[in-house]
Amino acid sequence: MQRTLALTVARHIALRKKVYSLSFRPTAAMSTLLINQPKYAWLKELGLKEDNDGVYNGTWGGKGEVVTSYCPANNEPIARVRQATLEEYEETVKKAREAWKVWTDIPAPKRGEIVRQIGDALRQKIKVLGSLVSLEMGKIYVEGVGEVQEYVDVCDYAVGLSRMIGGPVLPSERPGHALIEQWNPVGLVGIITAFNFPVAVYGWNNAIALICGNVCLWKGAPTTPLTSVAVTKIVAEVLEQNNLPGAICSMTCGGADIGTAMAKDERVNLVSFTGSTHVGKLVSLMVQERFGRQLLELGGNNAIIVFEDADLSLVVPSAVFAAVGTAGQRCTTTRRLMLHESVHDEVVQRITKAYKQVRIGDPWDPNTLYGPLHTKQAVDQYLAAIEQAKQQGGTVVCGAKVMDRPGNYVEPTIITGLAHDAPIVHTETFVPILYVLKFKSEEEAFAWNNEVKQGLSSSIFTKDMGRVFRWLGPKGSDCGIVNVNIPTSGAEIGGAFGGEKHTGGGRESGSDSWKQYMRRSTCTINYSKDLPLAQGIKFE
Repeated sequence: MQRTLALTVARHIALRKKVYSLSFRPTAAMSTLLINQPKYAWLKELGLKEDNDGVYNGTWGGKGEVVTSYCPANNEPIARVRQATLEEYEETVKKAREAWKVWTDIPAPKRGEIVRQIGDALRQKIKVLGSLVSLEMGKIYVEGVGEVQEYVDVCDYAVGLSRMIGGPVLPSERPGHALIEQWNPVGLVGIITAFNFPVAVYGWNNAIALICGNVCLWKGAPTTPLTSVAVTKIVAEVLEQNNLPGAICSMTCGGADIGTAMAKDERVNLVSFTGSTHVGKLVSLMVQERFGRQLLELGGNNAIIVFEDADLSLVVPSAVFAAVGTAGQRCTTTRRLMLHESVHDEVVQRITKAYKQVRIGDPWDPNTLYGPLHTKQAVDQYLAAIEQAKQQGGTVVCGAKVMDRPGNYVEPTIITGLAHDAPIVHTETFVPILYVLKFKSEEEAFAWNNEVKQGLSSSIFTKDMGRVFRWLGPKGSDCGIVNVNIPTSGAEIGGAFGGEKHTGGGRESGSDSWKQYMRRSTCTINYSKDLPLAQGIKFE
């Protein structure tokens, strides 16, 4: 879901001069918020303070519940955010729809210019915003910066797209007639994002929706509200500098009450939801009940399949990166590793050795490859899944322990010996547990890949070109992302991102994903003096 941004040692050193390593100690009292400590003073460069407004619709506000954001690396409080009330949500929707009347009249290339400026503003804050993602979400610093880079990249993509979107002129069967497709914005796009990519997923939706002529209302994850506030401040400043209504990019921090309101609100023309399959199904039913439009990006139970002819020098780093990266908290994380019986033992041995070399620690340390889980609840889910795997016949090869240190740290885990259809194997658990399965044939491996309910990402490692094209074809992978000789994670913004089945069917970011944010009209124009009917029908 994210490209890791390669950073030079010099850039790491420059950041470390500015941001010191996290200190690990017992949970601090509310009076000792991290934002008030000198080494976290950089948070104020993002406009953050001890108490932050969680509503933006041209003006800042927030009269709802006060929530505290915690750092997963030490479980210390960072700062507080005042969430939206339902009354503030109502006010924000009204302002957003009024702002749409202004925004949609601006030509698409001019809208693209505003998006270009948003991308430039993000570039200027990329290191400090990436640091906030690392602090609040828990992913390592290079991934935090890489996530902001995704927003920057999709802004660049959207700028070019703003001069290219449109429909075809089609041949009409009637003389003196023109047949065209006209694409128009849907209106107000509600964007609900998850904790694991608190910047990038909003960016994918926001940049494309804006150049299409829509306005946006964002509800970020309740556990990453500071990132939502910081990003919105950057975007709002660009809008204000161009004398545009701030409500074009509105935000209402909140919980299930705000999300439910968005899903049920007929004034929200498209609901883009990223999160779990369970919650996504609830959102989908509410939106469908009002015949609304929805874009769902839900769970993934992704598999890497390694055949007997695979280049193992590619397999090992790919599997480790895809299973361990972001501490197993990507929707594209590899959760199932299927190994041909002829290479099974060797690959398990090599990956186990690599796991033991994964550098675990402070997310800001440039040598760290693996940080904490996002919440204490995730730690509980990790332990529960391991216990279930053991009960179902699995053998722990490495990991399976909570680490004895402050924060939500667990050991990345490999489990072998489970049946391909064991209940725990078919369950997406958002933690760093890799289930290793042994297969005999191509047909068997392809079937196992497709038998889970989700259909997000998949990959095979092979040198057999016939197998490659069978994998890409109708009897191959049923996923939205189908890779060869690369991991399941690490999607580029130029391609459409999303999956099939219980993953939701939505597509974001590149390719023709822009069509999800627009409505299509087929238009017939008679420029003749006659009135011929289609299909040669006579009505005289």
